Amino acid sequence: MVDDARIPEPKFWSNWSRWEEADAQNSLGQDLLFLFPKDKLVEEGSDVTICYTSRNPQHNISCYLEGAQIHGKQLDPRVSAFELKNVSFIRRTGTNIFCEDPGVAMKGTVLFVSKILEEPKDFSCETQDFKNLNCTWDPGSDTALPKQPSQSYTLFESFSGKKILCEHRNFCNWQVAQDSQEMYNFTLVAENYLRKRSVNILFNLTHRVHPMIPYNLFFKNISATNATVTWKVHSAGNDSTLLCQLELFGEGKVIQQQNVSVKVNGEYLFNELEPDTKYVAQVRCAYADHFWKWSEPISQKFNTPEAAPSEALDVWRNVRLVSGHPTVNLFWKPLSKSHANGKILFYKVFVENLDNPSGLEDLSIPAPANSTELPLDRGSYQIHVTAHNSVGASPASVIVISGDSENREVEEGRVNGTEDGFSMSWKPQARDTVGYIVEWCDRPQDLPCDPQWKNVGPNTTSTVISSDTFRPGVRYNFRIYGISTDWTAHLLERKTGYVEELAPSDNPRVVTSNLTSHSFTLSWKDYSTESQPGFIQGYYLYLKSKAGEQCLPGFKKTGLLTGDSVCCKHRIDDPEQKTFVVENLQPESIYEFLVTPYTSAGEGPLGAFTKVTTPDEYSHILIRILLPMIFCVLLIMIVCYLKSQWLKEKCYPDIPDPYKSSVLSVIKSKENPHLTIMNVNDCVPDAIEVLNKPEGSKKQFVDARKSLTEAEFTKPTYLYLLPTEKNYPGSGPCICFENFTYNQAASGSGSCGPFPVTPQVPPGQPGPLTSPGNLLKALEKNYMSSLGEIPAGEASLNYVSQLASPMSGDKDNLPTNPPEPALCSEYKMQMAIPLGLASPPPSEKSRLSSPTFLDQGEHHR
Repeated sequence: MVDDARIPEPKFWSNWSRWEEADAQNSLGQDLLFLFPKDKLVEEGSDVTICYTSRNPQHNISCYLEGAQIHGKQLDPRVSAFELKNVSFIRRTGTNIFCEDPGVAMKGTVLFVSKILEEPKDFSCETQDFKNLNCTWDPGSDTALPKQPSQSYTLFESFSGKKILCEHRNFCNWQVAQDSQEMYNFTLVAENYLRKRSVNILFNLTHRVHPMIPYNLFFKNISATNATVTWKVHSAGNDSTLLCQLELFGEGKVIQQQNVSVKVNGEYLFNELEPDTKYVAQVRCAYADHFWKWSEPISQKFNTPEAAPSEALDVWRNVRLVSGHPTVNLFWKPLSKSHANGKILFYKVFVENLDNPSGLEDLSIPAPANSTELPLDRGSYQIHVTAHNSVGASPASVIVISGDSENREVEEGRVNGTEDGFSMSWKPQARDTVGYIVEWCDRPQDLPCDPQWKNVGPNTTSTVISSDTFRPGVRYNFRIYGISTDWTAHLLERKTGYVEELAPSDNPRVVTSNLTSHSFTLSWKDYSTESQPGFIQGYYLYLKSKAGEQCLPGFKKTGLLTGDSVCCKHRIDDPEQKTFVVENLQPESIYEFLVTPYTSAGEGPLGAFTKVTTPDEYSHILIRILLPMIFCVLLIMIVCYLKSQWLKEKCYPDIPDPYKSSVLSVIKSKENPHLTIMNVNDCVPDAIEVLNKPEGSKKQFVDARKSLTEAEFTKPTYLYLLPTEKNYPGSGPCICFENFTYNQAASGSGSCGPFPVTPQVPPGQPGPLTSPGNLLKALEKNYMSSLGEIPAGEASLNYVSQLASPMSGDKDNLPTNPPEPALCSEYKMQMAIPLGLASPPPSEKSRLSSPTFLDQGEHHR
């Protein structure tokens, strides 16, 4: 059959050839084993029969396909056949098949499997200049093998009868005839050794025009908001017109698109551009009469210059007192790129004192700062804030700080948050309100915290506050302000809420007080409910007691596993109640308690319980008695410690030191400047006072004393033990001290008098001082005899000290002729003698002229 695209259907087959007969065995040659076919070329998916012939009928031949044994059908003793179904493409070099007779012969062959020749896809033809047609297609899989080359492509046009062999697998160029042919009918034939494929296309040349890419794209007259673009196009011939499309890209997306008809030169003005912005302009063209395809695009970048900021700053403030003076923290949000119109260089803050118009302050704050601190005096201030770039300033934002706007007491409500944020609303205000501001803090746990705010129009009384920083379990506080026409902010409402409430993370620290045998008080007043991860709705009180006890009134038994104790639970619904009295307890019992708060998300952790032991019923009475007593004892001890010096002086004063006596200073200044204090061994006793107070003679003694002179009445009675008048040159001053400390009777009832002693000193020899011991011995006889005459209990003794002139030197170093001692001396030894030995009080004259001498051999020690 003739296979030619130029011959139309139907096509007819010729007659069969005649049969030819062949002798296979004689034509094979002398080899022992033969394998057929030799290097066969087939298409993928074909069925192939392989056979072998052996000259030896007694054989053991095995055949293998790619190393895997295959089994066939024996046709006669020397011939076997193997049928391969749906063979697949393995590699370009073919599939290996071989057969072998071990030790005798081996033969092999290669089966070349070609991929199926595909029909060309997307066959199309177009022109850019009406001179050449460019036809393209998708060839599909390449069928090239060592046994056959790649498929070939032939382009045939039926109207002109021309045919060309294409040099490339996927396109072919066709020269347009000069006879103004418009219609074309192309047939594309793909062919290899195994088959042919063909596709057909019919078109009008003017409908397949694909213009060339534009060129010379430029910008001129670029300003902050406008730019003019120009370009050129290649002529499509015949004075044709092209349709060009312009696209303006900003930040990676198309922001403007426009179509322009062009013959040679194109121009377009882009307006409404953003200052200080990078743009990309792109141009592509198509045939205007019959649109086929856009040309390849051409693009160019350009930047618009800066302009003054076009919008006022969003400004807010936070007023606080520092050292008694208001301090304003001023905040503003950076302008968006579309409003900044360039790089912001600095911000200007202008402060005007409304109470003192002359008080002006102008601050310049470098970018990128977005806040500043203004220490102000008390009063009202108007603050203007502007942003500046290299071109100019933005419109001013005005805010007024009033002294009383922050101190209003407003109610606080709760607001429930969601994943989308907080939805809140408020009451509409008067007509002079020009807007509302909602203020909050994104991270309230960080102090100080820069506030966030949202401006809302005057006709809106609700909004949704959302932020990526909102977290579950964090309490957020919102303030809603109204802005009046004079730009003063007034606090309207407070709201607080959580995006999502969580169960409390910790329990309060509970203090136990007022412990009695039947009750105790629990308090947790220092527990802060505002710092919890949810709204505290109340508290649970768990109470454990020993097994067998019932739950207290108001408590319910819980399912907690507590061993051998009973656990009961009480619910407190008031979150502000932070004290609880546990009553109806048993004395001398052990209880364990736990207080945990709860929110809408659950209760706090079940931590460790605290033990409380109730006392017996009477211990509180003992405590009430013992505590005041202990307090009083402690108070007395403290007072005694603080007044110890005063008590010592009043109760047990120090014994006077004679060396520090003031009397000595008087004697030294008036009598003898050379006086010194005598040692005890140098003391000369001169008088002993003896008192006798019998009831019968008391009246006579008083009468006898009354007969004396007034001077004698006040003087005590002494027993004088001084030298005789002949040995004593004369009288001297005497100071007598009566020591009532050692008085064995009532003071003031005794008297002093001289005691006569018989002198035993030889005449003309001075009598030495007598020791107290010898004196007592001399008086013992008279004393003992006098005791018999005195009723028991009626005698008393007083101890008397005297002052006498000191003796220089020690008693062991007395001179041979010592000087006569004076009548009185400083403090000397005190002695006691019975009252019966005392003589009546002598007259003043006898006291000075009749001294009594002791034995010469008795010396004072």
